[in-house]
Amino acid sequence: MTTWYFTFESPVGLLKLSSDETHLKSVSFDGEFTENISYIPEILLRTKTQLEEYFSGSRQKFDLPVNPEGTEFQRKVWKHVATVDYGCTRSYVEIACALGSENFSRAVGMANGKNPLPIIIPCHRIIGHNGKLTGYSGGLERKKWLLLHERQFTDHSRLF
Repeated sequence: MTTWYFTFESPVGLLKLSSDETHLKSVSFDGEFTENISYIPEILLRTKTQLEEYFSGSRQKFDLPVNPEGTEFQRKVWKHVATVDYGCTRSYVEIACALGSENFSRAVGMANGKNPLPIIIPCHRIIGHNGKLTGYSGGLERKKWLLLHERQFTDHSRLF
């Protein structure tokens, strides 16, 4: 199966998107600018549009077909992370408890760190139980930026 790539500039730096013909597979912050290609699948164009809407403050939920690659446990974590509302945060412990045990919090953190769809699956909304920002594949400055960005467009007074 062919993997397609598309890179564009965003407020948090260059984003590299990848997909198959129909499903978004990854968003990464480490992209080098991709040269113009003769074909860009519709899913990548939709993703770019929805990310631009997110960055402008007009989109709070993504509506994209995704197919992130990961273990069964990672997929369960990402499914829970995807339910955290825009402008809200949850702790690793809260996600672990939702999965059945507070003891899973370290594993939740590791799975969150492997999330191939940051922003889309909003792992930036997962914080330490003490309210501190911890770990983010794009770096803590990006995590803070994303949380503050969402705060501008919500009523939530306690974000982190």
